[in-house]
Amino acid sequence: RGITIDIALWKFETAKYYVTIIDAPGHRDFIKNMITGTSQADCAVLIVAAGTGEFEAGISKDGQTREHALLAFTLGVKQLIVGVNKMDSTKPAYSEARFEEIKKEVSSYIKKIGYNPAAVAFVPISGWHGDNMLEASDKMPWFKGWNVERKEGKADGKCLIDALDAILPPSRPTEKPLRLPLQDVYKIGGIGTVPVGRVETGVLKPGMVVVFAPANITTEVKSVEMHHE
Repeated sequence: RGITIDIALWKFETAKYYVTIIDAPGHRDFIKNMITGTSQADCAVLIVAAGTGEFEAGISKDGQTREHALLAFTLGVKQLIVGVNKMDSTKPAYSEARFEEIKKEVSSYIKKIGYNPAAVAFVPISGWHGDNMLEASDKMPWFKGWNVERKEGKADGKCLIDALDAILPPSRPTEKPLRLPLQDVYKIGGIGTVPVGRVETGVLKPGMVVVFAPANITTEVKSVEMHHE
């Protein structure tokens, strides 16, 4: 039924970063899956639909826009980008007034949660047509770009990929002992059991002997792989 259930992972490079996108389910029946994916993110990209009725459904009391924004903040994902998607389906298409209306309403809500709207990039996009995804769209000449202010300094840009480049990289304490919370475990024929997670502290490399808690099982690291490679 055209909805994301599992958390899909995809990787790409920007001018500055290797980015792993974790696509969390938007449907409320799968909120537990969404929590699994979101808890390992450094930044949340909240996608809201700009279409008439669609935005209202998402931001309503029962909508998923509120729940996902709240969960992201509660799980410690303190950086946020808001993509106002489907700008091609506003009335009229690519409407500045609609974008501003959505930006105002989402700003007011995320502020209540604990995010500082001044530090959040709001980008009007159309994923389907590619508007403002990788380069500035000529369909929205009114959009002069996004800009954010935070204690680490200011940043600005024209499109979504610029906003990803403006994410502040978290410091991972590599000098501390290894801690890797597991997100999932895959059984792969001919290879065996592959645990999946994110290295929060320390270093993980082949040949290391590691301990699984709370089972207290000791094993050797055979290989380390990243998504899709």
